[in-house]
Amino acid sequence: MFEFSYWWVFLLLPLPLLARRLLPPKKQAYTQLWIPLAEGLTEQKDKKANPLMGYFVPWLLWALLLAAIAKPVWFGEPIRIQQQSRDMILSLDLSGSMQEEDMPLNGRTVDRLTLVKSIVKDFVKQRSGDRLGLILFADHAYLQTPLTFDVDTVSTMVDETEIGLVGKQTAIGESIGMAIKRFVENQNEQRVLILLTDGANTAGSIKPIAAAKQAAKNNIKIYTIGIGADSMIKPGFFGNQRVNPSADLDEETLKQVASLTDGQYFRARSQEDLQKIYDTINQLQPVDGEYLEFRPEKNLFYWPLSIAVLILLVVILSLKIRGEDEL
Repeated sequence: MFEFSYWWVFLLLPLPLLARRLLPPKKQAYTQLWIPLAEGLTEQKDKKANPLMGYFVPWLLWALLLAAIAKPVWFGEPIRIQQQSRDMILSLDLSGSMQEEDMPLNGRTVDRLTLVKSIVKDFVKQRSGDRLGLILFADHAYLQTPLTFDVDTVSTMVDETEIGLVGKQTAIGESIGMAIKRFVENQNEQRVLILLTDGANTAGSIKPIAAAKQAAKNNIKIYTIGIGADSMIKPGFFGNQRVNPSADLDEETLKQVASLTDGQYFRARSQEDLQKIYDTINQLQPVDGEYLEFRPEKNLFYWPLSIAVLILLVVILSLKIRGEDEL
């Protein structure tokens, strides 16, 4: 939308007419000179004044000057910003066991990470208004994305994760410790960590329970998710065997971590389970409904000035050419 910030400036448009009417005309002294030798020359006709140069151009320049002073502004589409956002960090397990192909996704069996990425990306896009971060952990925990309002970037980073990117083991406690550090640095009172893993803490110098107690002291709520099927058929030397691919999942520790921080533990055995879990977290941690709305603005005052300067240059150039022709 286009508008002038100081539209009342255009009330000055008739000012030159008022000045011409109210100010006394300038008196000019004329001197007559008789040249005898020029009596035989043919008298030149008075050239008619150019109405374009004498009337239209000055008024156009005056109008452009007023337009620049009136501060023309272009307002963009409204942008809504949440007044009070929460900090939410997603901590994803990238250990070697996440490549176990025991999870159904749209009628086919895929590895655990593929299923997680398909669900988490949609969850991230629904958190517009919250500040999100992404931690990846295996042998150690790494901050993949600092806390940001750019949910599209976080979703892209989730989609680009790969098994083996940060090792093969599982440093659950270290990932909680890194999340605590990031939460404290940003000084937001609303802090939520969503930690997803398919195993037990096998790496890092920080124990998950100790890290959870420290998280509770810093007002951080942790939702833990254990992922993996309860059983699957694997071919063996003596034929197909039914095995438990989630035997290494330390559910007791995950439950304690969630309980210590007033969070919840969830178990995801299928695509439907994982989808319901993130839907539940969305309901438990809804995006705040109060927003501030503003419209980005772009000042355009330089456009009238640029046009005025261009017109002046054209007028000066045309007068110069006209003067050379007369000579």
